[in-house]
Amino acid sequence: MLDLLDISKPFADLDAPVDLETERAITRWLHAEVRLLDAERYQEWLTRCIDPDIRYWMPDMETRRRDDPRGMFAYGEAAYFDDSWKELEIRVKRYNEPSAWADNPQTRHLHQISNIEVNATEDPTLFAVHSVFTNVRNRNEADQDIVHGRREDVLRAGPGGYRLLRRRVFIVQNVLLSKNLNTFF
Repeated sequence: MLDLLDISKPFADLDAPVDLETERAITRWLHAEVRLLDAERYQEWLTRCIDPDIRYWMPDMETRRRDDPRGMFAYGEAAYFDDSWKELEIRVKRYNEPSAWADNPQTRHLHQISNIEVNATEDPTLFAVHSVFTNVRNRNEADQDIVHGRREDVLRAGPGGYRLLRRRVFIVQNVLLSKNLNTFF
């Protein structure tokens, strides 16, 4: 189970699909999460969806030969995000600051989540969730960014519902052409 929570390690080949009721509940949770993100209800997202022990990581993908043992990324090397609760809280607070000029006027967001796979783990309160996403952001008349990727999430079930405990975000772009990353994936 420790590997499951270690942000530097990918999921093992999990093959323990959950029952349909649990899968549906987690899928609904993911859809509700992106609805909050699309509406820029970031403080509500943080308090409702994020576990205080969160690790939220998005590595910089590098183009390397297939035989390179380092692979396309490695923990501890370049990353767009490597956030704990404190860093996410700072990012959320920044959106309400007058100096957040990159979000004024407001950015229009669209998150699409699909290919959701939910697996049980050794711990009955933890679920390993794979998904793919498209994130579209539009500002002003002509600024538009489209980012595609996949996510490896660990959700923790508790009395208040599910909370995101770990998220690994892998984008397919080698060079991110966005002017900024004022979004959550």
